[in-house]
Formats: sequence, C-alpha cells, structure tokens
Amino acid sequence: MILAKLSRQKPPPLSLSSTRHLLSTSAAAAASAAASRLRSLYAFEPPPSLRPQSPGPGPRPPAKKKTKPPYRPPSSLDRTKIKAVRSDLPFDFRFSYTESSPSVRPIGLREPKYSPFGPGRVSREWTGVCAPAVDRKARSAEEGAEDPKLEEKRKAMRESIQGEPLTGAERKILVERCQRHRTNRHINIGRDGLTHNMLNDIHNHWRRAEAVRIKCMGVPTVDMKNVCFQLEDKTFGKIIHRHGGQLVLYRGRNYSSKRRPAIPLMLWKPHEPIYPRLIKTTIEGLSIEETKEMRKKGLAVPALTKLAKNGYYGSLVPMVRDAFLTNELIRIDCRGLEKSDYKKIGCKLRDLVPCILVTFDKEQIVVWRGQDYKPLEDVQFPMDWDENPNGTLLDGVEDVRSSDSSSNEQWLSSSDDESSDS
Repeated sequence: MILAKLSRQKPPPLSLSSTRHLLSTSAAAAASAAASRLRSLYAFEPPPSLRPQSPGPGPRPPAKKKTKPPYRPPSSLDRTKIKAVRSDLPFDFRFSYTESSPSVRPIGLREPKYSPFGPGRVSREWTGVCAPAVDRKARSAEEGAEDPKLEEKRKAMRESIQGEPLTGAERKILVERCQRHRTNRHINIGRDGLTHNMLNDIHNHWRRAEAVRIKCMGVPTVDMKNVCFQLEDKTFGKIIHRHGGQLVLYRGRNYSSKRRPAIPLMLWKPHEPIYPRLIKTTIEGLSIEETKEMRKKGLAVPALTKLAKNGYYGSLVPMVRDAFLTNELIRIDCRGLEKSDYKKIGCKLRDLVPCILVTFDKEQIVVWRGQDYKPLEDVQFPMDWDENPNGTLLDGVEDVRSSDSSSNEQWLSSSDDESSDS
C-alpha cells in the first residue's frame, strides 16, 4: 500500500535555476564527449569558443590594457611652468646657419622679438635674428658680451670628440655603409640650408650609425664650401666623403649619444628681418637712362644656363666667372623657381663672383661685371672630397675647413623689393 501511494504521487516541479543547471551540465557533458571522441580519432583540439566552461568561480579574464593618450606636441600656449633648456653649445642659435651671416645687420624687424623656441623654454634671449651665446649672469642679450674663449672651447670640444683620424680602410667602410643601395637613412638640406633643428636630426641619426648621408639641393649648393664648413663647425663632426651635393658626415671616435649636447628645438619658423634693397633704382656709376637700357639689354642676351628646381648649382659660380671673360652681361634663366630662391642665388653670385645685380624681372637673373672688371687670379675652386689611391683626403678638404664662411645673406621678397625690381 505504501509503495502504491508513493508511485501515484507526482514528482516535485523543477525550478528554473535547476533546469538551467541540468541543461548546462548536459551540454557540457555532450561537448566534452564530442571533444574526447574527436581528440581520440583525429587529434582535434577544439577552439576556446567551443570548450566547456565551468560555471563555477575561476580565473578572471585579463583586464583590457589602457590605451595610451595621443601625443600632444609642445605648444607656446601652455601656461604650465616649463624648465628652461640650458645648452652649452659655443655658438649663436640661428634659424639657418648657411643662408644667414652674423656680419649682416638687418635694418628692421617684421615682428616683435618673440622667441621661436617658445616663452621661457631657452636660457638665451631671442634678439629677432638669433639667440646669442652670452654670459649666464647677464640679464639680457644686449648686456652680455661675447665670450672671447668661444673659439677655443669649440676647438677643444671638437678635438675631444673626433679623437684619432680615420684610416683609409675605416673611411671606405663607413662611406660604403652610407651609400644609397645600402641604407635609406639620410638628411635633405633644401632651400633653407642647414637649419637649427637639423642639428638635432643629425645627432638622432648618429645614435644608430657612426656616419650619416646628407643630400644638399637647391640654393645652398651655390656655395658648397660654406655648407661643408658650417656642418663641421656646428655638429663637431667631420666630412669624410663628398660627391657633388652628396656628403657623408662622421660623428667621431669618442662620440657618445648619452653625452650629446642639449639642442632646444624651434617650434616655428621665425619671420625674416628687413634687409636693405637688393636692387636699387640706379646702378652705382650709371644714370637712370643707362640703367634702364642695361636692363633691357640684359633680358635680351642669350641665357647662360637654365636652373632646374631643387637642382645642384655647384658649377654656377665658375661658369659665370668664365663667361665674364668674353661677355659684359650674363643672364640666367630661373623659370619655375620660387622668387625668394633666385633672389638668394643672385645675392650669392654678387658676393662670390663678384658682380653687380641688374634685375630679377621675368624670372631671370641678370648680372653685370662692372666697368673696371679684372678677372680673379689664382682662384682655387673647391674639389670633390674624394679619396685617392693612398687613402688620404684631397688637398681641397683642408682648404675648405680652414676658410671662413662667406657672407651669404638671406634676402626674401618684401613690399619694398617689389617696387625696386620693376
């Protein structure tokens, strides 16, 4: 009787949680059985998404890595207190070292004396043209007198970094490593020449290699002698190879990237100061009518050469000097070049040839040799810095290093120049 009553009673209803537990356990058992069968027959390992997961407590999944905030470049608008960078480099900080000269004084400024390094970022004051290396105790750039021992400090620093000179075999190896077919790492020097921020780029390349390839194009190549001098003078390196506009700059035996000099970076390009007019209304020694006639005649003579954009102009100065032996007026075709570019080229020709600038009209450079022209005697043109069979540098190298930089000025078009060129 008791067994009959128990059999007639209905089983208790299952709760929702117990139902889910039974379904999960049955599914896990089926999945494990299928996985074990596949593993035994085909050596199959199920992916993590098909593996049975125990509902009980287990290791938590790894937390997502926090994303790095995006890079924010330094801005002069930041009002936070920034510690001023102190640099012991024994020369004045300028925007361009090859296209400007400390001996040329501007007649005015296009903007107030606002530092391109940002407010309070450099221990030196900006004068509108450069940040001079003055005495640290001086309150302003005008009060600090130039240190007479700067040249001695520069020479001692260079000698300590360079160490013993390279042998012929070492130089060949370094030059071969910097060739175009071996590495793509190089630095381009364009119309602005050797700028201040390029010094930092050169030191960054020297962290990974002992030498860096530098490609010079455009305006600076008119005076490669000055480019080579400024590179060695400002970086304390040594040019071990030159072929046209291609240079190889060696860092030195005792160079250490950890002891590299502090180089504050310019955050923007400063405005050009105002220089005197490059071409005046009348040429010195001529009347107004004679000047007009000479300009018309100069634009009609055949062009000596046509300058390509971003080309190599290393042979332009000797070409003009040779042409002056037979011709009084020389015309150089500059169509396609920026106006500021062929004005800089004309200024370099005036100082290096030397000659008298006549006009820049119609994208042409017209130069006059002058009334009492005398060809220069014993002119030594800079030779390519290549290696002879003995493994030593050519004589032109020493001539380049010992010479002072030519007084190349940076002339840009202004409102005053527009009226004077016409």
